[in-house]
Amino acid sequence: MADGNAGAPALVVDSVSKSFGAVQAVQEVGFPVEPGSLTCLIGPNGAGKSTLLHCVSGFLRADRGRVLLEDKEITRWAAHRRAGAGLGTVFQAMRAPRDTDVWTAVMIGCHAWTRAGFLEGVLRPPWQWREERQAREEAHKALEEVGLADRADDPADALPLGQLRLLAVARALAQRPRVLLLDEPAAGLRAAEKARLMKVFRDLRERGLTQILIEHDMQFVGQVAERVIVLDRGRVIADGPPEQVRQDQQVIDAYLGTAEL
Repeated sequence: MADGNAGAPALVVDSVSKSFGAVQAVQEVGFPVEPGSLTCLIGPNGAGKSTLLHCVSGFLRADRGRVLLEDKEITRWAAHRRAGAGLGTVFQAMRAPRDTDVWTAVMIGCHAWTRAGFLEGVLRPPWQWREERQAREEAHKALEEVGLADRADDPADALPLGQLRLLAVARALAQRPRVLLLDEPAAGLRAAEKARLMKVFRDLRERGLTQILIEHDMQFVGQVAERVIVLDRGRVIADGPPEQVRQDQQVIDAYLGTAEL
């Protein structure tokens, strides 16, 4: 799934900063992300995690710094262009399209790599039919990966919260991402739903998809992450495997307290 430049990091965040007025939300944050790895971003509320993810995904423009996707600088690219280059994003707020079945909702993600426009939709040339068939196959594959294939024909807005999160992941997978960003995917889920999500992320990691998750559930983080990056007041205060980070006194003081990774 991740077959980019040999030896190059899947993603590089280089000295990224973002302010809102006098508030410095992200301050000189930088780190490389290895291909096929699963990294969790953690930190207290207001630490700058979501702002950083938005700067990486292109939904916010960083004030300073660079973002590189497989050695290609994408700092000034719009969000849709980053998606087309292989950067998928799953936000915490998920609304299913109304009057749309699950399969069609996932196919929306395929627009990142399809080329049919309005004219092709009217004329329906042969290549457009082939592309549509590929999109349906890609959507079905994504639904199988997250365990929703049996609900493909159901109304998307009828899914419970846990399956809506899986639908959002499937839609991002249909983009054919090389790097997947996820903002608190386990928030509000029951234990069984979290367990299902953990399995999905582990399976995707085994297939070579690079993943970066923002997460508050420390048990969830401890069971899926290979690497944990801790932000506090917009800065990185720790970076390493979970067992190392949970023993860092600065992390304990700023965030974990008595919680365990």
